[in-house]
Amino acid sequence: MNLRHVGVEEEMFLVDPETRRLRPVSDRMIHASRAAADGLDQELFLQQIETKTRPHTALGALRRDLAAQRRLAARSAESAGAALAAVATPVMPDDDGITTPSVRYRTMMETFGHRGLVCATHVHVEVAEHEAIGVVDDIQPWLPMLVALSANSPFDRGIDTGFASWREQVWDGWPSAGPVEPFVDSAGYADAVRALIASGAALDEAMIYFDVRLARNFPTVEIRVADVCTDLDDTILVAELARGLVETAARSRAAGETARPWRVELLRAARWRASHDGVGRLLVSPATRSLTPADEALGHLVDHLRPVLDQHGATESVEAAIKRVLTGGTGADRQRTVAAGSADLTAVVDDVVRRTKDSWMTVAQS
Repeated sequence: MNLRHVGVEEEMFLVDPETRRLRPVSDRMIHASRAAADGLDQELFLQQIETKTRPHTALGALRRDLAAQRRLAARSAESAGAALAAVATPVMPDDDGITTPSVRYRTMMETFGHRGLVCATHVHVEVAEHEAIGVVDDIQPWLPMLVALSANSPFDRGIDTGFASWREQVWDGWPSAGPVEPFVDSAGYADAVRALIASGAALDEAMIYFDVRLARNFPTVEIRVADVCTDLDDTILVAELARGLVETAARSRAAGETARPWRVELLRAARWRASHDGVGRLLVSPATRSLTPADEALGHLVDHLRPVLDQHGATESVEAAIKRVLTGGTGADRQRTVAAGSADLTAVVDDVVRRTKDSWMTVAQS
């Protein structure tokens, strides 16, 4: 059995170790080292850095690659006087973004206004050209489950937002962002992309921010709904589920089965619920199209993927990982627990920075 390749991009913040506020030093990281050549990229704001893995079929290898990329980013950050923080929104007050000095990013700010700082996990899953649109269309209703499991942004600039993933709310400020209704075929996808660009809602194809989109430079679909996770266990769970969703959809299409479409308003509602509750209360289950206790809804997800997970030998590990999140909480739950026992939010930043470092040091030592 051939496993689909999976690759992951992670966006992370750069933090001043003393003030715990964001530090705009990505330009120093890139220009003062081999970071760019080694795979680090700048993002929209100077307080961010992006890592990219190679494509892998074995998720153990993917995990080691993720750790290696985090190690590279952390050491480059240290050389610029910053610490690496895998968290999806700024925790401390008064953290305003400084735009990375490029023509493209300046044009984005001038055209669309200032957008909040957020960091995500993007999962690329290999697809054949004839599979791609069917996969994009059919996995949409299940993506809020990944939002819930990866939720890691309860705070934004010193405020508890009430959400598990506030990043999702901030990200929706981009006019091309979010879930979509079925494209049906590649012509429908291309027409939608052209229309969005022509309307001015996107500068170009790189600014098509659908929850899942066709990658421009790789034979993959890119699933873009997850917060960046502090713990690599959560990142690997999201990657395994993303691959399972893609494989399940492709097999169903090959068998002549097409998923029943959802109205985009209902997809947005399901995504809002997942970003608000995380795994703590209710999720919209695609199996029932209704609000369902989170543990039951995630059980429906596993059932949906079970034939593929069984063949991949991943069912037991996925079920254990979901149980771990349900029992121990998401990254958002961890942040709130730390905050509740501290006088201010500096303890949350310290905890995130420490666990980010642990995530790559533990793998490096194993």
